[in-house]
Amino acid sequence: MKKKDGFILGVILFVALLLRLYHINAPLADFHSWRQADTAAVARNFERTGFNLFKPTYDDYSNVQSGMDNPNGYRFVEFPIYNAMFAGLHTVMPFLSLEIWGRIVSILFSLICIAVLYYLALVEVGRITAIFTAITFAVMPFFVYFSRTILPDNAALSFAFVSIFLLHLFTTEKKQNKQVAWFLLSSFSFAIALLIKPMVAFYGIPLLFLFVRKYKFTTPKQLQIILYFLIAGAPFLLWRYYITRFPEGIPASNWLFTQVNTSEGEKDIFMRPAFFRWVFFERINNLILGGYLTAFFVLGFIKKQKTWLPFIITAASFLYIFVFQGGNVQHEYYQIVAFPGIALAVGLGVAAILEGSSVFLHRYIVMPIIVVVFAASFLFSWFQVQGYYNVPADLLLMAKIIQTFSKPTDLVVADRMGDTTLLYLSDRKGSPILNKEPEEFKKMGYSYILTDKSEVIAKLKKAQYRVLFENNQFALFAL
Repeated sequence: MKKKDGFILGVILFVALLLRLYHINAPLADFHSWRQADTAAVARNFERTGFNLFKPTYDDYSNVQSGMDNPNGYRFVEFPIYNAMFAGLHTVMPFLSLEIWGRIVSILFSLICIAVLYYLALVEVGRITAIFTAITFAVMPFFVYFSRTILPDNAALSFAFVSIFLLHLFTTEKKQNKQVAWFLLSSFSFAIALLIKPMVAFYGIPLLFLFVRKYKFTTPKQLQIILYFLIAGAPFLLWRYYITRFPEGIPASNWLFTQVNTSEGEKDIFMRPAFFRWVFFERINNLILGGYLTAFFVLGFIKKQKTWLPFIITAASFLYIFVFQGGNVQHEYYQIVAFPGIALAVGLGVAAILEGSSVFLHRYIVMPIIVVVFAASFLFSWFQVQGYYNVPADLLLMAKIIQTFSKPTDLVVADRMGDTTLLYLSDRKGSPILNKEPEEFKKMGYSYILTDKSEVIAKLKKAQYRVLFENNQFALFAL
């Protein structure tokens, strides 16, 4: 990298930071708030009960996630490094809320990922690819929104790409001592990435490619490759073995591969037309790329390159999507793991046009067109993504009512069809769904039920449970 690259990257990162600060102080009730609330609840409990990373807990005591009642509130999904990070920052610097610190940490990790992508695109392909890859990741609204959510994905993605960056340095380094340092740091970084979000394992493919490119298939060096992936994978395997002792805290995950939840129950989505429509047309084409950038994306993916690394990164991103079809259709945030490949393909496509002077018009004519295409794509994407920032006023009112009538130690049924956002906002523990009879909840130690379903309200009134609060939207009952 030269000085001009440092300046260009600095400007892009500054713009990316500004965009990601939008609504940073909003209550945790925006899009996909239920998943963010679960992540933030683990951090909040770290602050209150101690930073025991081997027994993370959250607010949901129900059987919704694992199929088993979870009276201790165990939460064994990702190893809670990310949660501990922003909880620790809030403990040391409480002048910002826990939610703001969670968003700041996600933002910083996304900026690291942009910087690494810029570097890799620059040294492997060229400056034009690097610039437009970084710009896509930095400014497109879908990227921006999910780069500042309280989710572990950005941290895992950042550690995965830092591992690729460090292994890239390892493959080009001549000094033995530095080679050892880059090798170990890269493997440790990938180990952390896998602990936080095992789905980033697909970026082990470009790591393997870097080894093969350096050593070809030399037999003695294969032991070095095996050692690398043993260091990277062993902590994750040990963690997965450890959490089997707490099955009530492990959410069901088989559906992520082939199933989606619908109003009619689970449906098989694997390789069905609906999968291609929702992921590639609705999400990647419309939401993520705003329609028009798709042309650059397709061109970048199919154009022959001088080096295979960018193509392999993009291919790894899409292999992840094809393996976890259910998760990628069901939830938009599952596309975070694929962000680098999508952005890189756009950058490669723009470079192909600007550098293809013998095929396309002169770059002084093409460049304004590219700027217009990016602007139009940004606007079309923003038109759909802007609603992600909305915070429902009724949800905040519900939380305030629960806090008014209950004590912090009371167990509450916040009947929101399994959505834990209300439990988090009201700072109460309990169940996010009324999936048992009220008397059974009462025997389990629950004190209140809040519901916004008219038929449930009528049933509870008929059973003569005391109404503490009621309006035209919801009611709070004492058990």
